[in-house]
Amino acid sequence: MAKNRSLLLELWEFLKIRKVWWLTPIIIMLVLVGILIIVGSSSSVSPFIYALF
Repeated sequence: MAKNRSLLLELWEFLKIRKVWWLTPIIIMLVLVGILIIVGSSSSVSPFIYALF
């Protein structure tokens, strides 16, 4: 295996080989929450995100 593989490629191969498709929704939710935190920390967008909750 190559030493310089990306994390996403490694994760995709793990999911494909091990057939652990139940991890996919968890990973998607973690990515979405991470994006929400990054966007929410911006001062111009945060009032709109806080209004959702």
